[in-house]
Amino acid sequence: MIIASASVRPVSKEYVVDEDMELAERFAAGDERALKAMYDRWGRVIYTLAVRSTGDPAEAEDITQRTFVSAWTSRSSYRADRAPLGAWLVAIARRRIADAHEARSRAARLEQAVMAVTPEPVVDAPDVTDSILVADELANLEPDARAVVTLAFYDDLTHGQIAERLNLPLGTVKSHLRRSLTRLRTRLEAAHVAS
Repeated sequence: MIIASASVRPVSKEYVVDEDMELAERFAAGDERALKAMYDRWGRVIYTLAVRSTGDPAEAEDITQRTFVSAWTSRSSYRADRAPLGAWLVAIARRRIADAHEARSRAARLEQAVMAVTPEPVVDAPDVTDSILVADELANLEPDARAVVTLAFYDDLTHGQIAERLNLPLGTVKSHLRRSLTRLRTRLEAAHVAS
């Protein structure tokens, strides 16, 4: 079987220029299909520029999107006699890339400034005696009070969440917590005075 070869004519530069001019006119007139055609034609080029500059594919996607949004919102400023549509898009992309680098620099400067004024946290070693005393006091509490204190401090639950979990009235949860903390404070103060 012989397959006839189709003759492929090279696309002339004039044809591409005419197609670009027609696309630019549709774009400037607000034709959303022209924006899609532009994205299909130059989106990969802009993404490649962005990813090469930033090294971050996610940021490059964002830059590409912002480039086309900027182009769309400023389409009335496009002048075909000044630059081809592709070159105009690349110029917008370069500004969006510069914006991304500036945002990175600002964030780094802000982080350095915060780190410079934030003192290192001082963490005291826990006092083993206090830990033993707290554990003993928790063991001496009645079961409901022990459960309330444990849920409040070890599980970080709110009063309402504790009441719901233990099926207790909210006032009872608050009373158990207040009495238990008062008792614990009194014992710890007494232990520190004695030592």
